[in-house]
Amino acid sequence: MSKDTQFLKQRREKAEALADLGVKLYSNSFNPKNLVKDILSKDEKLSLEAEDDTRFTYSIAGRILSMRKFGKAAFCHLADSSGQIQVYVKKETVGEEIFTTFKKWDIGDIVGIEGKLFKTKTGELSIAAEKLVMISKSLRPLPEKWHGLTDVETRYRQRYVDLIVSPEARARFRKRVEIIRLTRDFLNARGFLEVETPMMQPVPGGATAKPFKTHHNALDMDLYLRIAPELYLKRLLVGGFDKVFEINRNFRNEGLSTRHNPEFTMLEFYQAYATYTDLMDLTEELISWLCQEVNGTMEIEYQGAQVNLAPPWNRLTRHEALIDIGKIPAETLADEGALFSLVHEKGITLEKTAGAGKAKTELFELLVEHKLIDPTFITSYPTEVSPLARKNEKNPEVTDRFELFITGRELANAFSELNDPTDQRLRFEKQINERGDDDEIHPVLDEDYIRALEYGMPSAAGEGIGIDRLVMLLTDSPSIRDVIFFPHLKPEGASGNKDIKKPSTSS
Repeated sequence: MSKDTQFLKQRREKAEALADLGVKLYSNSFNPKNLVKDILSKDEKLSLEAEDDTRFTYSIAGRILSMRKFGKAAFCHLADSSGQIQVYVKKETVGEEIFTTFKKWDIGDIVGIEGKLFKTKTGELSIAAEKLVMISKSLRPLPEKWHGLTDVETRYRQRYVDLIVSPEARARFRKRVEIIRLTRDFLNARGFLEVETPMMQPVPGGATAKPFKTHHNALDMDLYLRIAPELYLKRLLVGGFDKVFEINRNFRNEGLSTRHNPEFTMLEFYQAYATYTDLMDLTEELISWLCQEVNGTMEIEYQGAQVNLAPPWNRLTRHEALIDIGKIPAETLADEGALFSLVHEKGITLEKTAGAGKAKTELFELLVEHKLIDPTFITSYPTEVSPLARKNEKNPEVTDRFELFITGRELANAFSELNDPTDQRLRFEKQINERGDDDEIHPVLDEDYIRALEYGMPSAAGEGIGIDRLVMLLTDSPSIRDVIFFPHLKPEGASGNKDIKKPSTSS
């Protein structure tokens, strides 16, 4: 019998014994009136060993995290969603019958307590219990108090246990929720309208990625979980909504790593009559403000690296970055033969149809990206790798686009939008021809989107920001799985739940 099985058997036997004593193991009648954090706020007003005003009885519910039992008394620490507090249970106060059953309760049980406040001789604010109620019997023991869940995979797989025993995990996810709330506040205050677009789409568009495919029986048609909401949000620009945003779930049927999860959260927003430079200013303001709000400073540490998010941020063209940071001579970048020789020398494999733009993209990812620690906007991406972006009017070989890099990772992607339906159709067709027989990646031209553009879309700029990566940055988390409540893993017991592989596209 395994250790877990043995513990479970013992807990079940204890639960049966309590039930035989008349204890209702899963009751639904206790309604707590107070939160622990509100009670703890009274700490300074209560003098040592003096009872609170006897008119006040406090009522809390939570999980037992520790317990010390004596002959006629016991102490336990009870935790609710807001904090934890010590509870003192005295046989003389609660009665012999209740006290006898209480001593058979376990760490992990969810219970209700009513009682009055006092301070112990050591000065700890506590509740002297007058009423005890079992709310939910725990049949599995919690991890050992001082070590918690030490196995990383178990923390991800059993997040509910991780949250019980780790205040740091709870704080990290509370910060995630706060970041998303503040992002909504920021955009709402600037006139953006929050909208919802389809998660199941007949044509997967808005990014180059492999979609998840399903079939709708009633319509007898294949549908795809969205890889991006972009084309639908831009349809709303056509319809007359000038500022829209969506905090959305996207799905990409690709690899797993510390930076990628097949299901992830993105912020996408679009603004009519704006350019990508306007969005650089907005992005700089948003992220630096978020950092100040949730961390109290714009200077943070991420995995040992000091990062300064205070504006203004660095701005470089990709050509400049390849020369200044990647140390590639300008002559090499200008000579296609020399460029592809360098790609081959660096061990980079390209598709046969790849042009110079794709070659520069691969060199940038290899030689430059990891060196961009402080926030840096990289602009002027080749048209070849930017099928939805507006061409630069002075140099049509590049687009009016930027990507934001912080701590060596892409955090945002934005561009002035292409609103010429003829140009858009040609670029879609070029994409499809280059993919050949690969029908997993957006093989169908989205005729309805072209039709929408033919009605006229205003000049606009749009952006996507990876919420999971932003939370990683602002919580100093090394893996995307640390900031997703329930990350995807291989089935329990299967090998290889570390980093499976890096996807071909960023998410």
